[in-house]
Amino acid sequence: MFKKSIRKGRGAQLNVHNRFFELSHEQRDDFLEYCAKEGEDADQNKTLHLPVFPKTIVNKVKSPDVGMAYSMNMYQGCEHGCIYCYARNSHEFWGFSAGLDFERRILVKKDAPQLLEEFIKRKSWKAYPIVMSGNTDCYQPAEKRFEITRQCLDVFLKYKHPVSIITKNALILRDLELLKQLAKDNLVSVNMSITSLSEDTRRILEPRTATIKKRLETVRVLSKNNIPVNVMLAPIIPSINSHEILPLAKTVSEAGALSIAHTIVRLNGAIGEIFTDWIKKAMPDRADKVLHQIENCHGGTLNDSRFGQRMRGEGNIAKQINDLVKLARFKYFKGKSMPRLNTELHETYKDGQMRLF
Repeated sequence: MFKKSIRKGRGAQLNVHNRFFELSHEQRDDFLEYCAKEGEDADQNKTLHLPVFPKTIVNKVKSPDVGMAYSMNMYQGCEHGCIYCYARNSHEFWGFSAGLDFERRILVKKDAPQLLEEFIKRKSWKAYPIVMSGNTDCYQPAEKRFEITRQCLDVFLKYKHPVSIITKNALILRDLELLKQLAKDNLVSVNMSITSLSEDTRRILEPRTATIKKRLETVRVLSKNNIPVNVMLAPIIPSINSHEILPLAKTVSEAGALSIAHTIVRLNGAIGEIFTDWIKKAMPDRADKVLHQIENCHGGTLNDSRFGQRMRGEGNIAKQINDLVKLARFKYFKGKSMPRLNTELHETYKDGQMRLF
């Protein structure tokens, strides 16, 4: 049962202190925004889209245990409201809270397509897959309005450059024709995040994301159109979705996914406070159990910053989760694998263009 105090339609239930600022900025409830789910009370804080103008858009990923070398993010903050999201902490660098601000103060990088084009046209750049998005979802609700991700896909196609996409939104199917053109030259892969088969779990963990049904259909459509899909069972949270690993793997494999990946939840930075507050309101009957089991996976704390250890955890519970994922791969993904993206066409394209001058 939910407590009456829970804020419906949002993940975080509060704005936590920004560690970089001593003075908090004023929060204004200017508009009324009703939730999509019928019968729920509205969150009184409308999502605001704020333009920002960065000088660069492609980031070199320095963390050694993250499976990407370069990433780009068209939006900062994410309206999906996933309570566990590691990207929440990055909102503090912009002067906002990692809590509710992360979900309702969305920074929009309208110049991203131009910045991307400038980057991949550089003579010194050697083609390597760039991931959209390493931090916040490139197909979050703002994309329906601004279409920045779509414009960036046009740039990747124009320059025959490989791109990988991470999302949990069925909006990606809007760009199916673009993705099919990229896939003809093995220039695109998609990582679809599916953390549960239960809509009840999805609603409280990821309140403004696409339904599980829509995400599974997205995997089917992409796969039928020869667009390779990896499904991210991430994060696995003990006693919330850890029991779903095998049925999840079986279902996404039958939908056409070529592989799965997973992490064990870790609540770094401000997320520990946000998640603890949320679970005591959303799941009061099991809050202490879940928190203690997360601590068991990370040496007695909710956070784990050790490279190589932080994603997989340690201890008996983490071992059970990791062993289940290994079993799932053996049972449902034997003979399947994600292809390596083509990095050669971009170099050929650049050379060909240079010969025109």
